[in-house]
Amino acid sequence: MRSLAVAAFLLATAASAQDPSQPIADAKRRWSESPHGPMLERILPPTFEVDQLPAPRSLGAKLVVQYCVQCHNLPNPAMHEAKKWPTVFDRMVVRMRGKGNMGELMRDMMAGVQAPSDDEASALLAYLQRYGQRPLDPKKYPEVNQPEGQSFKLACQQCHVLPDPQRHTAAEWPGVVARMQKNMKWMNRVVGNRHPPDEPQLRLDEINAFLVKRARAG
Repeated sequence: MRSLAVAAFLLATAASAQDPSQPIADAKRRWSESPHGPMLERILPPTFEVDQLPAPRSLGAKLVVQYCVQCHNLPNPAMHEAKKWPTVFDRMVVRMRGKGNMGELMRDMMAGVQAPSDDEASALLAYLQRYGQRPLDPKKYPEVNQPEGQSFKLACQQCHVLPDPQRHTAAEWPGVVARMQKNMKWMNRVVGNRHPPDEPQLRLDEINAFLVKRARAG
């Protein structure tokens, strides 16, 4: 019995020491072997890393890495606000189970993909909602509808609700904005300094100025 207990302990220790990015590497390898790989890889931009997940050692974060990266790049919980996550999440679980709106193609795409149990799904959704995007309150920040807020509003609302400036500190916002710029380029959203005459020009200095001025202290 003691030898079995020792073996169980060693296995648990090995599992806890496993590289948390391994599921991502496994998914990328599977995509490379699938005719649907290029489409799966393009669903979300590859700009968010495991160590950027909120509460990275929590059960919710581990479940995100375990299940979500099977079908696309790692999602940032802040890509949706809390009230939107249930609809998005339910659709993803249905697809992981080989169902959805593409019939046989969906079953083929999801071959080998594992779906979370009911308990795991509840924990995963709770995590996504807890760390979801906190929307900006226009009553608290009426200047968002004034000239100084236009670059921020134009850029951010293309992909998600306008974020509350208090979500990050003044030191954090420029890095977040830079990552969002990469996301927008990757997703072919309106971005950049070169643009057709009739395309709105996004000014990163104006976006950062708006957010940094109203950022969380710290």
